[in-house]
Amino acid sequence: MNSIIEPLSIEPMLPSDLAAVLNIDRLCYTSPWFSGVYETELSNRSASYFVARQKEMVAGYAGLWVIREQANLTTLAVHPSYQKRKIGERLLITVLEEAHYRGANHMTLEVRENNRAAQNLYRKYGFQETATRRKYYVDNGENAVVMWAEDLRSPQFQHWIAQQKQALEELYRRARTE
Repeated sequence: MNSIIEPLSIEPMLPSDLAAVLNIDRLCYTSPWFSGVYETELSNRSASYFVARQKEMVAGYAGLWVIREQANLTTLAVHPSYQKRKIGERLLITVLEEAHYRGANHMTLEVRENNRAAQNLYRKYGFQETATRRKYYVDNGENAVVMWAEDLRSPQFQHWIAQQKQALEELYRRARTE
């Protein structure tokens, strides 16, 4: 088995996942959310949260809000030990699919100005920089880059997402046979 790309499952986040999610939050963010935020989000009908599992371990998570035709990616993080394994990309595909399923045609997000890896991933999936929020992050005053993706419901975008998902699933399938 390939030690980098291992079988992966994406599932709805459950309250029993919160300890692992909070641990990842602390490892990845300088201003992590506290458990009450996630508990509230899990009961929010406008929100959907997912976890990525490898070998029964929570390797990452992502969440979004959908209000009418607009989705907002609220969070996406991968445990440092599991980064560079396409888990963030698979989670992003999942939230884009969920946004489409729930009727959104646009998605927005904020990302730290110095987080180039995340910005590159978002660009790959059609997000474009539209604004900068000055001193958005209270922990260090860093700017946030606001990014938008449009036309999530278009047949072209949906076809492209399906192709990307299929390519990742093939990568995971091959890893299982190695």
